[in-house]
Amino acid sequence: MPNKFKYLFIPSAILFALFVLSAGNAQAQSDTFSDPNIEFTFAIPDDRWRVVGRDPYVNLIFTTPREGELEIRKTNVPASKPLADIIREEEQKLQFLPGYVAGKEENFSGNLRGAIFNFEFIRSGRNMAGRFYFLRSGDVVYILRFTGYTTSLRSIRNQTDAIARTFQIKK
Repeated sequence: MPNKFKYLFIPSAILFALFVLSAGNAQAQSDTFSDPNIEFTFAIPDDRWRVVGRDPYVNLIFTTPREGELEIRKTNVPASKPLADIIREEEQKLQFLPGYVAGKEENFSGNLRGAIFNFEFIRSGRNMAGRFYFLRSGDVVYILRFTGYTTSLRSIRNQTDAIARTFQIKK
């Protein structure tokens, strides 16, 4: 009797292995944001991200703006100015959001080095979160402003990190 089941197990194992390999390939696929009029590029890790604006800032949304939104801003500052000072200036604007609570800062490294600032706030009675990446390239700091429902932004954190990690200046 055990010999009958031995032959059933082998095809099942092969099918499972093929499924795992194909799922891994689907996860690894991504698009690249590139525009001839914009000086940077980055990977878009999921086809649910849509570009909704390019002027004056690049804007993307993840399914809906409340699920996840990205706005990319550029600011010119001397290379000698610490990122902590730039984050404090940004935080001063955020303090007026209803229910604002500052989170922790983290160092960040990808194609560009920088820092991350996390925070939470309330919009229309819903818990929202922000995760801002401050990426430095000489005298320019790019601010990748991700916002969305707190639970949604947590669930796509690997994607926000991937976008920031692959963000680079065109050569």
